[in-house]
Amino acid sequence: MARGKEAAEEIRSALVAAGLNARVELVDGSGIVECAKEAVAKSAPLLIVGGGDGSVSAAAGILAGTKTKLAILPLGTLNHFARDLGIPLDLSEAAALIGNGTARPVDVAEVNGRIFVNNSAIGLYPLMVIDRDLQQKRLGRSKRLAMLVASARTLARFSHYRLTLTVNDERSRIDTPLLFVGNNDYRIDLRAPGRRESLEDGRLSVFVMRKKTRRGLLAASIRALFNRTRPDDMVRLEDVQRLQVSCPRSHVVISIDGEVESVIPPLDYRVRKGALSVIAP
Repeated sequence: MARGKEAAEEIRSALVAAGLNARVELVDGSGIVECAKEAVAKSAPLLIVGGGDGSVSAAAGILAGTKTKLAILPLGTLNHFARDLGIPLDLSEAAALIGNGTARPVDVAEVNGRIFVNNSAIGLYPLMVIDRDLQQKRLGRSKRLAMLVASARTLARFSHYRLTLTVNDERSRIDTPLLFVGNNDYRIDLRAPGRRESLEDGRLSVFVMRKKTRRGLLAASIRALFNRTRPDDMVRLEDVQRLQVSCPRSHVVISIDGEVESVIPPLDYRVRKGALSVIAP
């Protein structure tokens, strides 16, 4: 798990109340990867991860395709993956769900072999994340404030990416400031923007922002903030099982479940259907 020591006893108590005799360890992101590797090596039936989407993604990257099940205590800020699986955000309720022990196979996605549970992006968003993280580290700003500042600065100096997309077997060239790739279908309607109805459909959710001027991009971003996206703001690519992204640049900065990496193109995105066994309703 990844959280302050002051919460360890509360978590331990919740697990005991749910009938679980678990060893609680406080670790960072790299520690989660090592714990997951150890669980797989010992053929452990279950690994419980307490934390946010980054912690869950780190564990899922190791557990996918193995017999070790993943259980989640949603202790992060957003908890997108847990929310979309229907896992309770209340600690006691989430522990009780784990105690019931019902698991189901769900999809993960991957890019060049790196697994992600939520989404990946090329373009504006990764640049915003880099700026946000630097502000938090150097200035101690809150995540929300740092992201607002980063968004404004990134929009002020934005550029387009010239990409070649091979969707399943069809190739096309695009100029875009943002390419979004999600693990299963993301909703963009007003009732539940940014949510997924299913994590078991075996599809990638791919959105391409249309090429715009800086002013047009700012207007589109404001519309997205208030869930008023227009059809000419973003193009959804339908029924994508595999996506290859080529780019003339030697390296491309991408985000993967909120983390940023510099990778060498081409980028191969695909779904691994039912590869992760998760304790979920």
